[in-house]
Amino acid sequence: MNIPKVFVLILSYNGTKWLKDCLPAVLSMDYLNYEVVVIDNGSSDGTEDYVHKNFPQVHVLALKPNRGYAGGFVAGLEYAANLGADYFLVMNNDTEIDSHALTALVDAAESLDRAGFVTGKVYFHDHPDTLQTTGRNEHPVIWTGRHIGLLEKDTGQYDQVAERVFIDDVYTLVSRKMYDEIGGYDPQFYLQCEELDWQLRAKKAGWKIYYTPHARIWHRVSATTGGTDSAINNYFLERSRIIVMSKHGSAGRIIRYVISSGAQALYRLMGAVLRLNYRTFKPRLARLLGIGAGVMWLIHHRPMKAVPGLILSLST
Repeated sequence: MNIPKVFVLILSYNGTKWLKDCLPAVLSMDYLNYEVVVIDNGSSDGTEDYVHKNFPQVHVLALKPNRGYAGGFVAGLEYAANLGADYFLVMNNDTEIDSHALTALVDAAESLDRAGFVTGKVYFHDHPDTLQTTGRNEHPVIWTGRHIGLLEKDTGQYDQVAERVFIDDVYTLVSRKMYDEIGGYDPQFYLQCEELDWQLRAKKAGWKIYYTPHARIWHRVSATTGGTDSAINNYFLERSRIIVMSKHGSAGRIIRYVISSGAQALYRLMGAVLRLNYRTFKPRLARLLGIGAGVMWLIHHRPMKAVPGLILSLST
């Protein structure tokens, strides 16, 4: 029996504290043919030495400087493809995966039609029976809508294998055949919306996105970037949404989004100023700056190579 070769790709930036829990779980999975790669994305916390010392069976792909989320995985996908991967398991480092997850993901991918991406249940790490996502609905403007199952207790309500419109990439099994056909992440994004762009490209090429309830993972949720409401997340989410619309939507869609989102961001920023609320001021300013950065990308199409200094200062 031919068992597909899977390379598990874990992107990590100063994530030694997360790898202490993530790697033992990954290495305990019951799938019979896989290797693990930690993509050390410009870390300064000794990640490379830590992994070599404590997990010598794990590959380390050390990148300097930090290439962002999309760029880091681009390097990891190329590395694994050159080593003969049949599938890639793309996953975050702030997670703990179930021992049967990879087996379940590969079983689904091998049995379903044109499976480009397969994911499973994602739970909140601090509330291990509460779902973060089992996929995503569609939004009429920004494509990705609400997470399916968000904040619901898992009582078996999502226990059927199903095709999804979109999924989060907390962990996703990716087809090598699809990768060879359409490529991987677009490093233009640096951070945020890179999985949406990849999934839109895949769907246009006839590939499908699936969810299986038999794979499970527990996620700390944006731990590396400071949480979902951090300045970094707000900035890049707005910038990346505009890039996605430029690649896959109409000019009218971009204009409507920039006007409506910009007006809302300015209104919320002024609210923070009037209330002298410094805590909310920083992410709201970052959001407005992200919209501006997205508009500038429409003009010059230059990729971002690092987090802007102002956004870093707003994140402290």
